[in-house]
Amino acid sequence: MENLEAPDRRTPLVVVCGPEDLGAAVSATFQEPGTIVLHHDLSDATVGVVRRRTVRVDDDATPTTRVVDLAGLGCCVSCLLREDLLPLLRSVSADSSVRRIVVRVDPSLEVEAICWAIENTVVTGMVGRVDATASRDVRIEAVVGCVDGATWLSDATGDELVGERAFPPGPDGGQVVDLLDDRTVAQVAVGTVRGSDLLVVADTGVDRWDAARLDAVLARLAPRAPRVWILPGERPRDLLARVPATARRGLVDDAHAPLLDGQPPLSAECGVTLVEFTDRRPFHPGRLHDAIDVLLDGVVATRGRLWVATQPDAVLWLESAGGGLRVASAGSWLAAMAPDDYEEAPTARRALAALAWDEEYGDRAQSLVVLVHEADPEHVYAALSDALLTPDELETPELWAEWADPFGQYHEDPCETDSSAVGADDDRRAAQ
Repeated sequence: MENLEAPDRRTPLVVVCGPEDLGAAVSATFQEPGTIVLHHDLSDATVGVVRRRTVRVDDDATPTTRVVDLAGLGCCVSCLLREDLLPLLRSVSADSSVRRIVVRVDPSLEVEAICWAIENTVVTGMVGRVDATASRDVRIEAVVGCVDGATWLSDATGDELVGERAFPPGPDGGQVVDLLDDRTVAQVAVGTVRGSDLLVVADTGVDRWDAARLDAVLARLAPRAPRVWILPGERPRDLLARVPATARRGLVDDAHAPLLDGQPPLSAECGVTLVEFTDRRPFHPGRLHDAIDVLLDGVVATRGRLWVATQPDAVLWLESAGGGLRVASAGSWLAAMAPDDYEEAPTARRALAALAWDEEYGDRAQSLVVLVHEADPEHVYAALSDALLTPDELETPELWAEWADPFGQYHEDPCETDSSAVGADDDRRAAQ
């Protein structure tokens, strides 16, 4: 039968993320005739300026660079990028001479947030254009993540704040603007790898053992993404040809997606392994709060769904990177939904839940995946197991609601952090 599917006429978009120098070098490999490279430089954002750099390569292979200062931060850098980048993508895509767009993401920004905005944020008020998302006019062809082999693992397991590194104090010694809330360098580093379809890893003097350990971490954090190791000064070639057909191309999972998507290696390698923790019993809120410290030391990243006894209807989403961890609401368990809400839940979620439905608890269950590189996997598993309800506690469900619950609407570790609102990442993870 003839394939009548209409061709996708949207402009291909390549998103490049990672360290500044390596990201710039990788972006340059895409500078071919008919390509435009967009980059928002946030290095002067503390004084209210975002610098937009555009490189357009004409058909004669001549690059033309234009730099524009975008002054006057109205709220936050993320908002400004949405207000400038997304309309720019839509307008550039209308230029018939542009055959590919490359966006180089500033190292302080999360690539998943950019991809999510491209797919979901409606751009309004463009003269002569209907209100629509940027994905109406562009399609993400690939997300290429750049990794510094000598520093990435240290970044991914630390607790330094993005603002402390990317935006040092202003002339008066204080932070000029609260640009990036409380995100950590680890959160951005882990997100760069997890959100990529292809990884370019710079072999910058790392010894063979450390290189093997890093490769093992990357293989488990982004199992779909091929890893291209390059030497200093080496120019990677044919990167798009290495992107697999199964690439996610900017897709951001919600909280109910499979946690081991992409079939990561489950065996241990160089001390790196995935700990999968599942159980039908609820967690005791106090003991769970004490136990999560094991996820902050010797662990690269954790993510998954929690059932806490004091919140029987709520799915809690836990996500950690290095020394930072967040727990936030991800909607309701299917078993707690009204019939109409249940019918509106995604078919895939209902189908997966039906495979393991429990007569008493429904789809309520613990489901966590912990990527360890130094921690003892057995210790991590035992600490989480000890936080589950005991047989005696399971017999008295009428008492559960009386227990103190440190996991209210929002929780973050270290607990000293003062935050009052669920972040944009939690909005993206919220249940559908």
